[in-house]
Amino acid sequence: MNGFSLDPRLAADSVFIADGPLSQVRLVNDTRYLWLLLVPRVADVSEWLQLDGSQQRLLLAEINRVGGLVRSRSGVQKLNIGALGNSVQQLHVHLVGRHDRDAAWPGPVWGSGPAVAFDDGSLQQQVETWRQQLA
Repeated sequence: MNGFSLDPRLAADSVFIADGPLSQVRLVNDTRYLWLLLVPRVADVSEWLQLDGSQQRLLLAEINRVGGLVRSRSGVQKLNIGALGNSVQQLHVHLVGRHDRDAAWPGPVWGSGPAVAFDDGSLQQQVETWRQQLA
């Protein structure tokens, strides 16, 4: 979409999986959690309310679709959905599959310690698995 550029912090912490109708789907590079991001490809948007009605409906459809895939993964007990924007103002939606044995349970994943990055092979395998599910 015209004028869109990904915030460098989102680019550094996550890996591109696919483009949805409105958003980039990205995998957060942290093995401790099943954590995806949706980043609408709309320039200069920090709040859901800045999207027009059709964009809001597209984002909701993407949240439903991707969230359903996260929720269907083995071991996921709870799906956390959040669009905080406190550290990175660019609108992005977190979809985190949680379970009672994850590193931050029952607290939030944000600020729960340093990320544990995937090794290159595991990262590529995760990306490819998500691409197949989203196709």
